[in-house]
Amino acid sequence: MACENTCMWIRTKPLSYCGLAFLITALVLLLLPATSHAVPAFARQTHQPCTACHIGGFGPQLTPFGRQFKLMGYTLSVGNDTKVPLSLMVVETYTHTTKAQTSPPADQFGTNNNTELQQASVFVAGRLAPNLGILAQGTYSQNGGLLGWDNSDLRYARSATWAGHPVIWGLSLNNNPSLTDVFNTAPAWQFPYMSPDLAPGAPATPILMGGLAQQVLGLNAYTQINNALYLETGVYRSLSPAFLRDVNADFTGRLAGVSPYARVAYTWNLAHGNLEVGGFLFNTARGQVGTSAQGKAVAMAGPTDKFRDLGVDASYQLLNGSHHIVTVNALYLTEQQQLDATYASGGSSNLHNNLHALNANASYWYKNTWGVTLGAFADDGSKDLTLYGNNGSPNTRGGIAELNWNPFGQSDSWAQPYANVRLGLQYVWYTRFSGLVYNVDGAGRRASDNNTLYFYVWLAF
Repeated sequence: MACENTCMWIRTKPLSYCGLAFLITALVLLLLPATSHAVPAFARQTHQPCTACHIGGFGPQLTPFGRQFKLMGYTLSVGNDTKVPLSLMVVETYTHTTKAQTSPPADQFGTNNNTELQQASVFVAGRLAPNLGILAQGTYSQNGGLLGWDNSDLRYARSATWAGHPVIWGLSLNNNPSLTDVFNTAPAWQFPYMSPDLAPGAPATPILMGGLAQQVLGLNAYTQINNALYLETGVYRSLSPAFLRDVNADFTGRLAGVSPYARVAYTWNLAHGNLEVGGFLFNTARGQVGTSAQGKAVAMAGPTDKFRDLGVDASYQLLNGSHHIVTVNALYLTEQQQLDATYASGGSSNLHNNLHALNANASYWYKNTWGVTLGAFADDGSKDLTLYGNNGSPNTRGGIAELNWNPFGQSDSWAQPYANVRLGLQYVWYTRFSGLVYNVDGAGRRASDNNTLYFYVWLAF
């Protein structure tokens, strides 16, 4: 899933036999029902068009029905006929920056005008049992040329009545903090849902914004009360460097003990939509990465860097029929850092740092087919010359505009729900990069030179 939130990181080795065996097992057991963005297997399971769950007829933005489907563990099923719980996704992209980068962004790519098979993913999506379902994804990316595991979410959920009020409660076993969320404000699901991996990006963001994706395993308990109050708490632990190598996932340091995660949100159901306001808390400590005699990444003993993330979010949906849909999402995160490990090794100028990140966007969809989204982002924090180089600032600001066309996904679409297509044209611009407008890299590059035109074709079967 995750888009950026689903983009696979650059890998460094081919998938081992052990890793391949795990992936197959995960995609058959752990994944036996999985999903990422919008997967047609769920539409076949529920006998509903993709627009029932997804705004724009394609993921990951969820409608109220889609939110409940996820909260109930992806288990809603219509009929007794057996459907093959498999879906495929392919994303082909083109990336152009205003000025060519000083060096290729990855092996086998040029400094500009790159085409890429950014994602080729397989999903197994459906319910395993009356109360058990899953979300999982395995992805191949041309950037790195490897197959690895992606977002995975195994759920057990039930409904009940408490004091006359409907209640949903459940458990989630997942590998990415905030993957469990349903409001499209959480880091794992926020806009842009597809983004270039061959263009410059923000120098630094809080660790909750993908810093541990696919590197950890978490167990979360959640409940929704009266279709309004949502509460979630959980803990995350590191997976071993050897295991992460087997599944071609990043390893950026072992977490010390367990890392708590908490989420609260409240939803008001309005006459023609809904409004949500909530918050996040994540606390973790991470050690540094060393290199073994065989050149492999290993966990180092010693001090750890501490991160405490606090965030607030809000979302609004205007759902006055399917002809005109408006959504607004916003997230603000602040992170306090105590860099005991990095500072002791000479990797930072400051022992204590902070980071702040703001992401806001608004979308309009006509008949769930034509869409336009405008977004803004602002990342800022402590000035640290050793950690960030050049100007020593993570201050990066800009905006995003995206146009979409989804020709399928409706109840009367051709080959519904087996064929789904989204065409996206995205433009990202920077007003400031690494704290500067000019000479952002010490070699004369301007912030606007990193402006990026990005086109993608997103297919799901």
